[in-house]
Amino acid sequence: MSAERKRSASVVRSTKETQIHVELDLDGRGDYQVATGIAFFDHMLESFARHGLFDLRISAKGDLSVDTHHTVEDVGITLGQALREALGNASGIRRYGNCGLPMAESKVEVSVDVSNRPYLVYHVELGNDRIGNFDATLTEDFLYAFSQHAGIDLHVELRYGKNPHHIVEAVFKGVARALRE
Repeated sequence: MSAERKRSASVVRSTKETQIHVELDLDGRGDYQVATGIAFFDHMLESFARHGLFDLRISAKGDLSVDTHHTVEDVGITLGQALREALGNASGIRRYGNCGLPMAESKVEVSVDVSNRPYLVYHVELGNDRIGNFDATLTEDFLYAFSQHAGIDLHVELRYGKNPHHIVEAVFKGVARALRE
């Protein structure tokens, strides 16, 4: 983006429970460095960066001895704020993006409207809410926080699938690809 504004942001969030630092470049190559202390969540955020072609740096320290909820939600808030800031006035973007993403036996459909009118529709039911040590129900909390603070209208629907790992991974990749579009 030669003469245009660089679409990147750096946001810090510090609360009683968490300290989060996010750097986001929307015009990246999918490079990432993610450390939240939650291995599966790191894997999902890395997939988000790769599939969105966003350069992403996330450093998060949270009260993981209590629960992972604060860390996951606060990363969603901070990443959403970084996206909103990086978009600036959103001139020159395609407002709508869609992605139907298959992953093994699962398929997820994602639609996004970069409208500055945040909303989340999340129709994903999992047969098992644990993926290793990760509480998969926090995916919805993450996406809610992300969509609200990014100012996007985000719709995520599980069309079919059984394996929670495949489903949640398809969600993160689908959101990234819909945003990339």
